[in-house]
Amino acid sequence: MAEEATDRRVADMNGASTAPVPEPHRPAADDDEEMPRVTLTRRRAIAFGVFVLASIAFLYFVLPEISGVTETLDRVRDGDRAWLAAALGFQVLATVSYVMIFHGIHVPPGSPLTHRDSYLITMASLAATRLFAAAGAGGVALTAWALRRSCMERREVATRMIAFLVLLYGTYMLAMIVCGIGLREGVFSGRAPFGLTIVPAILAGGVILVMLPLSLVPDDIERRVIGRIAPRNPRVARWLRRIASGPASLRDGVRFALIKTMHPDLAMLGVVTWWAFNIAILWACFHAFGEPPPLAVLVQAFFVGMLGNLLPIPGGIGGVDGGMIGALVAFGVGADIALLAVLSYRLFAFWLPTIPGVIAYVQLRRRVGDWRARMAPA
Repeated sequence: MAEEATDRRVADMNGASTAPVPEPHRPAADDDEEMPRVTLTRRRAIAFGVFVLASIAFLYFVLPEISGVTETLDRVRDGDRAWLAAALGFQVLATVSYVMIFHGIHVPPGSPLTHRDSYLITMASLAATRLFAAAGAGGVALTAWALRRSCMERREVATRMIAFLVLLYGTYMLAMIVCGIGLREGVFSGRAPFGLTIVPAILAGGVILVMLPLSLVPDDIERRVIGRIAPRNPRVARWLRRIASGPASLRDGVRFALIKTMHPDLAMLGVVTWWAFNIAILWACFHAFGEPPPLAVLVQAFFVGMLGNLLPIPGGIGGVDGGMIGALVAFGVGADIALLAVLSYRLFAFWLPTIPGVIAYVQLRRRVGDWRARMAPA
């Protein structure tokens, strides 16, 4: 019975259930929680200053001394403007896809959030990712804040955000498995170094094998863990309840993601097209300066390079760039065109969206006030 209740709750979140739309959420206890902001401590200011100075020193003193790099960078102004315009167009389409994913997964029936709100949260979270921390921590914090301010319960926020990550990065992992094994086995054309094909495929397969069984976590895990301990030690029981809520949220998130997969909609289309348009940006940047590598090589090098986001540096600056360039060179792509294409890709996909992202970050607080005004009569 408990499992059926959880499945019904997750199905209702997806909007696939025939049950009536639930009543609007009541304001949460943390309704007055402050918007996540950059806390400029002395340590953070010093670290950021050192990072900026080191980056400038590398660009102006070290990079020009590397053989051939200066001549390569001089070619930037000679790039085909039509292909660079196409890259810009692909970036716009990628942004539209990301808003589709966000709205289709994070916004439940009866929510006050509109597509414009989803755009503001998406772009503001993008800016927060650049400003706050590596690996998207800032964006996650701001997204959670915005959803809670729309009067969504904490448990539902966690479930939807986990489902979002499972779907988005599940596609990432599947792509590395398909392209990695396909290149190594000769199904796709292109060089196939073991470390960039089979190793990423094994890692991606491991992540999938870890995540899928979470959908089988018992619905009454909190009661099983805490039931015997609470009468004897309430304090320990409170800590265990907090710990047990983690697997429960992961279970609901994975189940919700599986339901979305079985009932494809615009959000699921966006999951695929967002990655596709990002790769298309890199493909267009290659065309602007020469010939792109085979498609499977481009896809695998793109995803391997994106692992640089896990490095503890703001927005993966330098890590993603270096990872993509290194992966492309290892696949046999010329270092000069790889450098030009990747730096151009990062300009379109990373730096340009930061400008509307900062604007959305400023506008989001005012929009939150509008949500509260609309929900007050209810």
